[in-house]
This record gives sequence, structure tokens and C-alpha cells, in this order.
Amino acid sequence: MQRLVFANFDEEGIYVYQAFKPQTVEIAAKLGTFGKGFSLDRISWIKPSFAWTLRRTKYATKNRMQAIAKIKLSHQAFLEILEQSIESHWNTQVFPSEMEWKSQLDKSDVIHQWDPERDLVGRRLDRQAIQIGIRGVVIRKYVSDYIISVEDVTPLAHEIGRVAKARGNTFPAVPEEQVYPISDELFLKLGCVA
Repeated sequence: MQRLVFANFDEEGIYVYQAFKPQTVEIAAKLGTFGKGFSLDRISWIKPSFAWTLRRTKYATKNRMQAIAKIKLSHQAFLEILEQSIESHWNTQVFPSEMEWKSQLDKSDVIHQWDPERDLVGRRLDRQAIQIGIRGVVIRKYVSDYIISVEDVTPLAHEIGRVAKARGNTFPAVPEEQVYPISDELFLKLGCVA
């Protein structure tokens, strides 16, 4: 199954998504970064796939996930995060021993995993989507330095959810996600599969 980083991006940066209580997203959209309601003391997961986020949050209706933030990061910041990441499962092509992988995983401020990718109505696609967990120094830099902007896309999530529930096929426009370019070295480290 294909494992590539698909994302919506432009020359300035890349977009990722996170779901929280509405007040947390409302404050973040006003501040342009996260503030009250966002914890710096535990792992926080960012996802470049909007459809995967919709599925995970049941279109922004799941408890404590009733709002979705669309966060823009600079390319430099996103790549810096990825370069520190250790896969949540032992990849023998990256780590020759399970002990070495576990040691690196325990020390890393960034973890990633691959999950089945979805379309807007929740059907599985023939590829996997990456989600990236950040903590420690990285989560602090994320809030203080990495974020360019935050937008509340909850109304869009709700509208897509209404269309999906009605089994319609006329969805509101959503940003196109394409393969995000990374180095060969990072491709291997992330466990990507073309």
C-alpha cells in the first residue's frame, strides 16, 4: 500500500489539521497560534490529511473534537519536524535492531504513524496517511515559532458531514492534497512506499 505524505501546500508553507474543543480552536484562530486549552505537556497529533481528520472526528462532532483547526506551517518547520520523527512501529530498513528503535522512539520529541487514508465520505483509499505526534521541545517550538496561521474549518467539516450523511455527491470545494516533496533520505526514514 502506498505511503506518501499527501498535503495541501503552497510556496509559503503546508497545511495540517488538529481537532479540539470549539473554544480552543476559536482562541487559536484569533491569536494565530495556540493558547488557552492547548496543552504543552502531552503529545499532540498533527495530520496533513483533511479527509482523515474528518473521519477521525466524525465531521467535527466527536466529543472534545467538535472543532477543526487548519494550521499553516512553514516548509522549513514541517521538514524540521519530520526529520526528527521516529516511526511508531519498528522499521527494519531504518533500525537494524528493535532495541535501538525503541531507544530512539523513547527519546524522540516526534513520532509518526501511518493509518488508512479515507475519502470525504470515509471510504478507504489504496494509500495510507501520515499523522505526526509532537511533544517536548518540538511542541513548544510549534506554538511559539512554527505556526504561520490558524483557521477554523469546522463549518466546512459540518457541511461535508451533512452531504456525506445524505449520501450526496455535491461536496463543497476542499483544497487539493498532492504528494509533498521530501528528500530520498527522509523518504526512507519515514517508511514511505511509492
